[in-house]
Amino acid sequence: MNLFLREIAANRKSTLIWAVSLSAIAILFTAMYPGFSKDVDALARVLEQFPEAIKAAFNLTADTFLTVEGFYGYILSFAVLAAAIQAMNVGTGAISKEVAGKTADFLLSKPVTRTRVFGAKLLAGFAVIVVTSLVFAAVSYLAISAVAPGEADGGTVLLLASTLFLMQLVFLALGSLFGVVIPKIKSVIAVSLPTVFAFYIIGALGDVLGQDEVRYVSPFRYFDPAYIIQNQSLEAKYLVVGAIVMIVALAVSYLVFIKKDIRSAT
Repeated sequence: MNLFLREIAANRKSTLIWAVSLSAIAILFTAMYPGFSKDVDALARVLEQFPEAIKAAFNLTADTFLTVEGFYGYILSFAVLAAAIQAMNVGTGAISKEVAGKTADFLLSKPVTRTRVFGAKLLAGFAVIVVTSLVFAAVSYLAISAVAPGEADGGTVLLLASTLFLMQLVFLALGSLFGVVIPKIKSVIAVSLPTVFAFYIIGALGDVLGQDEVRYVSPFRYFDPAYIIQNQSLEAKYLVVGAIVMIVALAVSYLVFIKKDIRSAT
């Protein structure tokens, strides 16, 4: 029994739905850019009227928002929220669905180690988010090239798009941790939605209150579009923070899973 292919097949339909949905977000929002860019001065005046708290929460600054790269960075604030939910769903459901469906004892009765089971499910989850992220990045690049030919820097756009994948890696790891730590999960979405929105709200509140320390807590603030556009790179210290969170979450998930008591279906 190829556990990796089994898991890929189980996530095939949902992966397609998420890839199409995220691509639709990129296309619909990008299509609005020509309308915004027609009257830059008027839009700048409108942005000036926004409360500072709102501008901080959504990274709305005239210097970045009025460029195609900045506009795309604004789009990402919505896309990464959806992508994080997908990654959290995949990570949480990888193990928990076996326990909830009472198939884990059957799976582990086969001549296969728990390490292999955990590795195959994690690798399948990784493949799912790779496919989703690649589709999103490709569609984003093509959409921006279509609505603003010659205006955008392709490298910057792809670097911005890569943050969606990096964000998903963190939430995939957190999802796997939740999946093995929470005793019995009846609904994956009931776990992933509150978790993702909690991190998003924490990050937004940190921006509103001007508390940079909150960036270490919320994965949504590890990658700042404004910084990426200005410096053509990611912030190294937050890459390290994200890597640490991911490694610790996966390590704890693995240790708990290999020692976890699996309840029999009988």
